[in-house]
Amino acid sequence: MRLTVFWSRMRQQFGETYAESVARDYVMAELDGRTIEQALADGEPAKRVWQAVVATFNVPSTLQ
Repeated sequence: MRLTVFWSRMRQQFGETYAESVARDYVMAELDGRTIEQALADGEPAKRVWQAVVATFNVPSTLQ
């Protein structure tokens, strides 16, 4: 998954502004206690990070 696709799905799920807030502020157990931004900066593949988002939040099947 490309980062552009990842961010597009994040914005579709959370909205333009809230997507950035979730990525910056929400610590996720599925990402070993990191935020989305931290996981991506650490080199986690966007697909794995998206899978963690799907597992944590009620993401509609159309975005999975």
